[in-house]
Amino acid sequence: MGHAELLTRFLLQRPAPAHRLMLAGLKPAAVLLPLVERPQGLQLLLTRRSAQLRHHPGQISFPGGRQDPEDESLIQTALRETREELGIPASQIHVIGSLTPLNTISLYDVLPVLAMVDANYQLTLSPDEVEQAFEVPLSHVLNPVNHIALTIPRAGRSHTIYWIPWQQSFIWGATASMIRQLSQHLSK
Repeated sequence: MGHAELLTRFLLQRPAPAHRLMLAGLKPAAVLLPLVERPQGLQLLLTRRSAQLRHHPGQISFPGGRQDPEDESLIQTALRETREELGIPASQIHVIGSLTPLNTISLYDVLPVLAMVDANYQLTLSPDEVEQAFEVPLSHVLNPVNHIALTIPRAGRSHTIYWIPWQQSFIWGATASMIRQLSQHLSK
C-alpha cells in the first residue's frame, strides 16, 4: 500500500471503535503513528522505551505522552512528544488524521494521530525515554494474520491483549491495539 492509497482509504472511512473503559479521571494523552514512505513500501516508525523508565520499560511504543497545559490540542501533544523523544520537528510531519481514542489500563485517554514523516528525517533520541527507534513494514503490522489475541480475566471481566511479532520482539498492549484499530479501519 502506497501513501496515496493509504490516504484515500483512511479518509474515506470513519474511525474504528476503540476499547473504552469509561472511567472518570482519565488523563488526556496522544501518540503519533508515524509512517515513512520507502521504495519497498510504507514503514511504521516505532520506539523501544528506555529500560530505565518506571512505567513500561523496554516496551515497543509510539512516540507520545500526556497532554501538557501549553499544548493547544492533542495533535500538538503528539507532535511535541515526537520532537522531544525522537528529535523529529513538526515541519517534517504531515498529520493525516486520528483514530478513535483508546482508554488504557494506566488511566490515559490516548488519541492515536496518524501522520506521514519525511523520509529524510534525522533521529536525536532522548536517552531518558527512548532506547531505540526502528521502522517496521506497515504491511506486516496491518496483516491480521500477525495479530495474536490473548484473553485473560481481569477484575471479573475478560480482557483481550494483542501481540504482533516482529523479529525478536513483540509489539503488544496499547500499541498493538492501536495498530489493530488502524488495520480494521483501512480494511473496510
